[in-house]
Amino acid sequence: MSVELNHTIISARDNRASAEFLAHILGLEVGPEWGPFIPVATSNGVTLDFATVDPDHLTMQHYAFLVSEDEFDASFARIKEAGLTFWADPRQQHPGEINHHHGGRGVYFLDPAGHALEILTQPYGNSAA
Repeated sequence: MSVELNHTIISARDNRASAEFLAHILGLEVGPEWGPFIPVATSNGVTLDFATVDPDHLTMQHYAFLVSEDEFDASFARIKEAGLTFWADPRQQHPGEINHHHGGRGVYFLDPAGHALEILTQPYGNSAA
């Protein structure tokens, strides 16, 4: 068996709010609550298990999601409809823009817990750059 990421726990101020936020933006489903976790599964089988933690113990993380061109369009439309601030870069120096790295498109935005989320249509290192 090859090694695959199966799941990860994402700390949140409110596990349900963060799970529903991500599921809405990406067009995914929120799974049934399992213990302290609210899961959101991606199409490659990785489950993101959102857990409520004390805000004093919340550390900002970065999560990047590879999406198709159509999924980017739909997710980006939901980002704009929600009135979210977005950036072309992880340092947040280019607000209101997207990037075109590696021959695709990408954008960064924050979730309710302050995690930096990214959607991109081409993986880093793509030879089309």
